[in-house]
Amino acid sequence: MMQCCQAAAFQRPVHGAEQRIRWVVVLTVVMMVIEILAGWLFHSMALLADGWHMSTHALALGISLLAYALSRRWAGDHRLAFGTWKIEVLGAYTSALVLAAIAFSMIAESVSRLANPGDINYVESMLVAVLGLAVNLFSAWLLGEQHHHGLGHSHAHGHHADDHDHDHDHDHDHDHDHNDHGHHDLNKKAAYIHVLTDAATSVLAIFALAGGLLWGAAWLDPMMGIVGGIVILVWAWGLLKESSLILIDADSQNSMRARILETAIEHDLQINDLHVWRIGEQRYAAIIGLASSQPESISTLRGALSQLDKLVHITIEQV
Repeated sequence: MMQCCQAAAFQRPVHGAEQRIRWVVVLTVVMMVIEILAGWLFHSMALLADGWHMSTHALALGISLLAYALSRRWAGDHRLAFGTWKIEVLGAYTSALVLAAIAFSMIAESVSRLANPGDINYVESMLVAVLGLAVNLFSAWLLGEQHHHGLGHSHAHGHHADDHDHDHDHDHDHDHDHNDHGHHDLNKKAAYIHVLTDAATSVLAIFALAGGLLWGAAWLDPMMGIVGGIVILVWAWGLLKESSLILIDADSQNSMRARILETAIEHDLQINDLHVWRIGEQRYAAIIGLASSQPESISTLRGALSQLDKLVHITIEQV
């Protein structure tokens, strides 16, 4: 009886990203409490709204941490045929939905306050808003700095089934890829966008409070809330689109398909059936239907495709 003991570790969670997000969660929760208390003491609906807004971001960042924890825990689970990377993508997708909900709630609250602006202690509120901006910028720096140090890892295993006229080729090596920055950790990107939206709303709040203090323009506060909500919606849509396409294996950034077809043409081989999908930040799997009656064609194509370092799981069949 043949047993298969390979671990599906096509993509491993980046530990540094998880650590930094954990620090950002702590900072976000602390600042959230300060803003809510300050908003209540200074009668500032802007600070109260921003404080509760930060609470939803803390929840979304917690989703990112949960995604990393589950990816690490299930890294060797054979039920996950192509590893745990899509758990992190699912975390990003969920965060995008939370972002969209935040944006709609901000717009609704701002429209309500546009009709009924309240009295605000502008100076005290501005000081707290500036502190919140500083915390958000520091958090963004923490997450942005990690972007330059994340490395994808894959591990080697392989098996061939030539007796059935098809071939499964698993070219997994310890690959540190520095050449392609087109793909990234979507889960960390989601956390980064959450922090940036907090920073953006802090800037808008400061501007609105300054306008109210200097020119008596109380309407600026709710108007900036509407602008901030629209900006957040745009960011949420981009993240939602990118993560959802990956989850349904319809990644529009997939250039590997073209590279496989070009490789086949270079060796005078015809591909009748081709399925390519992402199984990691920069890792692809492919099922290839080769139109050839020559058994050596499989070996020829396999050898040529092994030069594509991001193509880590290949199945070739004669059709």
